[in-house]
Amino acid sequence: MDATETVFPDQSDFEYDYETLRTTGVILAVIMFVSGILIALSKKFTKCVKSSSNSGSSGTQIPKTEVPPPTV
Repeated sequence: MDATETVFPDQSDFEYDYETLRTTGVILAVIMFVSGILIALSKKFTKCVKSSSNSGSSGTQIPKTEVPPPTV
């Protein structure tokens, strides 16, 4: 029994470092938020770049049809 007490000392005096935990959590949240915004914007901008580069090249885009206004 004495050997297990030396391997696993009493942890009743263990305390979390809440300040470091909170700081790390905020930093990770900011990094994930900014990376999510960058990913969303990069997909939006790549679609704009691809569509503008294709529009003047060969004219193979499908023409948009006009929808008549609904009659009541």
